Amino acid sequence: MSFPEPEVLTRLVARVFRIDDVTSEDPNRGFVLRYRGELLNEDSAELYDQLADSVSAYNLTPLFRIEEGRRVIYLAPKQPEPPHEKISTNIILFVLTVFSVMLAGAQPEGPIPADTAGQLLFLAKSIFTGWPFALSLLGILVAHELGHYFMSRYHKTPATLPYFIPFPLSPLGTMGAAILMRGIPKNKRILFDIGVAGPIAGLVIAIPVLFFGLSLSELGTITPSPNSFIEGNSLLYLFAKYAIFGQFLPAPVEPQGILYWLQYFFTGQPIPIGGLDVFIHPVAFAGWAGILVTALNLIPAGTLDGGHVIYALFGEKARKGFPFIIGLMAVLGVFWNGWWLWAALLFWLGRVNAQPLDQITNLDPSRRMVAYAMIIVFLLVFTPVPFMVMMP
Repeated sequence: MSFPEPEVLTRLVARVFRIDDVTSEDPNRGFVLRYRGELLNEDSAELYDQLADSVSAYNLTPLFRIEEGRRVIYLAPKQPEPPHEKISTNIILFVLTVFSVMLAGAQPEGPIPADTAGQLLFLAKSIFTGWPFALSLLGILVAHELGHYFMSRYHKTPATLPYFIPFPLSPLGTMGAAILMRGIPKNKRILFDIGVAGPIAGLVIAIPVLFFGLSLSELGTITPSPNSFIEGNSLLYLFAKYAIFGQFLPAPVEPQGILYWLQYFFTGQPIPIGGLDVFIHPVAFAGWAGILVTALNLIPAGTLDGGHVIYALFGEKARKGFPFIIGLMAVLGVFWNGWWLWAALLFWLGRVNAQPLDQITNLDPSRRMVAYAMIIVFLLVFTPVPFMVMMP
């Protein structure tokens, strides 16, 4: 691939940038030229668009960076357009996930056979009783992923349709869903919009589903039984139960003070055997699960939605919080060992933040307000101990 003489490109860069020095780069390493200096004005987003339009005819893309406190512009070969995606895989995975989630939400009646084959047949016959749970949970997940997808389309950033992940014979029947970015967001504002659209869209569905499901639920006495568990509390879930039932749940037999509730909230212990709790309706369980999924996605690390939010807000400084997040998960893993798996996954995948083309342009005031609001939302939906197993 051939490019014009450096003088031609330098004249284009000089329209938006006061150049201090120019360095030729090796195109095989991803760059053609590097310029150090200062932007001609503070509207970096507008200057980026102006330069991108100018060099596009030469099949180049500008990259705005800050290195050692200085503004830097790289000119890099433009990436080829992503190939057209076949949606057959998306459709097959979604159909499989529908059946898997319906199976998880099934409400079989009658005696359960003792043999494994009989149990599977018993569940298969009752699969369609799981539609309220499946409709509720998949509605939340679809809203979440389409929030990402349509925001990506709005900002002309290529992305796939959602890939749903079936997980048969599990409490939820799915491991969630994901879209894959096929292009690089132009700047932090666009990265933020794409990242935050999913959690907001998911919560718009999850919160009404939770309150409606709790209105269908009943209170009962906590009695241990084989394979039984209690769902964990987030602040939002505690408030929702209080709004419907007029008390904090699960309620111990004897009234307890604030220290008890703090201990139970963060450790899940002691389980108040003999006290009152919600016998959660499948629709309410779907709402609770949707809020849990939102909380997991909002963990402020790596390429999770929360990682996009925190990177767009604080830039490279966001990396400093990563060791503390891993450490907190390691501690919480003492009370729910699933956090150890999350810590391992984040340690493996979560150390890299998405890098927009323009890393100089920061969030505008309205987006910064939304970003801080999402940090508060994360604190409201985070569940320190998602599941507590009750032993008979």
